[in-house]
Amino acid sequence: MRLSVSSFIFRKLLATFVATLIASIAFVTFALLNSTSAIKYNVGEYFIGLVTIYFLYMGVIILLYGNIVSICIDFLQSRWFKHHDWLYVLLHGLFGLGFGILDQNWINPIYATAAALLFAIIFKWVSKRWIEGKSIRLFILLPIIALPLFWGYFQFTSPPTPPFTKEDAIIFATSSSDNKFPKYIGKWQGTIDGFEVERETSIKQIAHEKYIVTFTESWQKGYIKGTCFSSYMIERYILSAYESGGRTPPYQSY
Repeated sequence: MRLSVSSFIFRKLLATFVATLIASIAFVTFALLNSTSAIKYNVGEYFIGLVTIYFLYMGVIILLYGNIVSICIDFLQSRWFKHHDWLYVLLHGLFGLGFGILDQNWINPIYATAAALLFAIIFKWVSKRWIEGKSIRLFILLPIIALPLFWGYFQFTSPPTPPFTKEDAIIFATSSSDNKFPKYIGKWQGTIDGFEVERETSIKQIAHEKYIVTFTESWQKGYIKGTCFSSYMIERYILSAYESGGRTPPYQSY
């Protein structure tokens, strides 16, 4: 089959897509299997999210930097080493390593080299199949099929996220280092600058795993008394101001 410019561009883009997807799946799988982080629930969701990030990040790099370098190497091979595909692949790896070294993270040069080698091998393999008139459809489908399979493995081998309870909402709402209210549903009473002070933490559920946490402070010293409150809408890992009112305490602010 005659190799036209359009087929050359198509094969470069195809190699970019397949190499980026395979590398993204492989790198994320390796990272999750060797991770010591707190990620332990619904890992499949993290897998898909990380693969998407890797795919976009590496895809842009390979599409721009990788293909420019690759086209230059194609030109060099056509002039000086037509029958040495191993050198063609090796040069891709060296340029990938050179790009990865720009990052201070030691693992990135390895990833960059692996992705560059994979790109070169895929391009040469696709080109050979193209010349021989053989189908490359299955080759394109395999990494696409692998993506949901890996998602299923991580998703179904990890426990589901536990329910977000009232206690969890209280802990999240009172996690700030300058919080002075009870870290539980209840009241605290004490004396501050001669004022009898009462601080209360209360909660109300308004929807599934969605709560309103209210902090109320009351004070009294003789005839001087007052109250103020602030409330927050709490969802899993999300806190937003909801309502506030009352007077500012006359003593040291909380």
